[in-house]
Amino acid sequence: MWSLEFILPVLLVILKGSLAQWTVWMPKDISTMRNSCVVIPCTFMYPSSVRPYGVHGIWYFGQPYPELYPPVVFKSRTEIVHESFKGRTKLLGELKLRNCTLQISNIGMEHSGKYYFRADLGSSNVYTYPDFSEVKVLDQPIINVPEEVVSDSPLDVTCYVPDNCPDMTPEMKWFNIEGLENPEISSDYVEDSNTAVMAAVLRFTPSYFHNGKILGCKVHYPNTSLSYERLISLDVKYAPREVEVNQSLEVMEGSTVYLSCTVDSNPPPRITWLQEDTLVWEETGQNSTLVLMEIQPSQEGLYTCIADNDYGSRNQSFYLAVKFPPREPSVNSSLTVLEGSSVVLHCSTEGNPVPTLTWFKDGALISNIVASDLSILEIPNISYEGDGEYRCLAENEHGRASSSVNITVEYAPVFLPESKCTLIRDGIQCECIASANPEPAIQFHLPDLNITINETESQFNYYSHTDGYMTTSMIKLKEKPSSGLHVLCTISNMYGTETVKLELQQEKKFILAVVIGAIGGVVVIAFIIAAVRYISHSNQKENVTGSASFSQQPENPPMLYSSVKHNLRKKVIKTELLGTKFNSILEEPYMGDESDYQNIGGLSESDQRHDDVNYASLDFSSSGRKAAEASAQTDNGSDYTEIKTK
Repeated sequence: MWSLEFILPVLLVILKGSLAQWTVWMPKDISTMRNSCVVIPCTFMYPSSVRPYGVHGIWYFGQPYPELYPPVVFKSRTEIVHESFKGRTKLLGELKLRNCTLQISNIGMEHSGKYYFRADLGSSNVYTYPDFSEVKVLDQPIINVPEEVVSDSPLDVTCYVPDNCPDMTPEMKWFNIEGLENPEISSDYVEDSNTAVMAAVLRFTPSYFHNGKILGCKVHYPNTSLSYERLISLDVKYAPREVEVNQSLEVMEGSTVYLSCTVDSNPPPRITWLQEDTLVWEETGQNSTLVLMEIQPSQEGLYTCIADNDYGSRNQSFYLAVKFPPREPSVNSSLTVLEGSSVVLHCSTEGNPVPTLTWFKDGALISNIVASDLSILEIPNISYEGDGEYRCLAENEHGRASSSVNITVEYAPVFLPESKCTLIRDGIQCECIASANPEPAIQFHLPDLNITINETESQFNYYSHTDGYMTTSMIKLKEKPSSGLHVLCTISNMYGTETVKLELQQEKKFILAVVIGAIGGVVVIAFIIAAVRYISHSNQKENVTGSASFSQQPENPPMLYSSVKHNLRKKVIKTELLGTKFNSILEEPYMGDESDYQNIGGLSESDQRHDDVNYASLDFSSSGRKAAEASAQTDNGSDYTEIKTK
């Protein structure tokens, strides 16, 4: 459609013709749709000094130099044109009026290019204008989208179609606009360099979900089959709107962990991984995978994936827990303390889940079980019994570990009740037993003799032995002092000294042992006599009532008696007092002659004597007395020695 804006410049050029030189005006570029037509407006001028002998014109395609034989588009003198333009071109302007406007119909894609005009005024007045008009043949409309389409910002998308063919007027419409929020469409004519263009504007506000949406513009020429369309894909820029990461994880120490982060944004964001506030990894893309090899407990913590681009940022966090068995607990160094002191033991460890901590002393449980990474054991006013090994055990579902601390308690000497003097075979033995730390010094004192005995006095057979914190010292006296036994024992170390009197505590037990031994001997002898008499009585009865066959067999009462004595005879072992224990009466089979036996009738004087101890009589217990009486009643009329009891 031609307008006043196009005509006025042409008239202005004509009015100024007298001042012009060889000049031409035509649009620098002009466009049209394939198979439609295009009109190239053209006005030329020549110097006023030139007297034309007829005015003719030629349109060339591609270049302005005739000597190079460019294709002829139109020639006013003849109809000889290039084959590709036959029947397609005609001059709309009047050359005499200096109007060289050209129309090209049924234009094809091959006709795109530069068009030059040559004025022929007769004689030598021929001139090819260097200015040109470039024709662009389109096979689809032009859609103009702003360089940047941002989510939630208003957007105008314009579809252009040339309207440079007076014979056809295009119609335009937008399609595939479903899903747009409140779209608005408007049409208008736009002139660019005096060429006409029809525009259809689509106005809407895009969102992130419109990214990649296909929009279409369609052009149709009424009363023709000419139809053109173009599709575009929206590139909507938006800040990261979704960041997807792992759920919180629990992994074992030493395993390989894959942490993923997927982001929805346009353009692709820069992805940054943080552990707490420490940068771990950074890259650009829609997704990122962080690989942690042989993960350690130090890598436990809050992980954050941050996605950002030029339009905004977003982040998402999750917690990564690293499970591992308890580490070897850290405990106090070994301690040496004084009895009565207060001791505090610390046990700390690491583990996931949180381990339980338990204290043991010498293998025995001594504290409550606590679920913590720190346990404190307080021992107020520690006694010597608190000495030993203290072990802290840490355990969880993945394993256990322990550490120990030794506590050495130093204390003043403590006498033990086993300290005593004892009768032995060749004298008296005195023992002094004490518990102390450090090891005590022990000495004996005989106040009646004004003698002090320690480890330097070998004449009293001084002996000392230490086992752990128990020290035993011992001396031997060959005989009991005439004034009685008075022995003092003194025990001392750096924390104290204590003296105790040792009594002859075993005299009554020794006498009782001798009595029991004598009673046992009498009982055994009584049993032998009863057994021998029973066998003898049985043999006599068989001799009286036996058959003739038995009467022929020789009698041998002495042999029977000897056999019984051989199997049943007892040997009474003298009882000796060794420390605090007695030897018992032992039964031994007889291995000697009959002459070795003592008279059943009573004990010899030598057997009644035990070393230097003389016993006037034996006092039996009631049980012993009953046993003797029972034996006497069983053997009525026998010639056994009578045992009198008191």
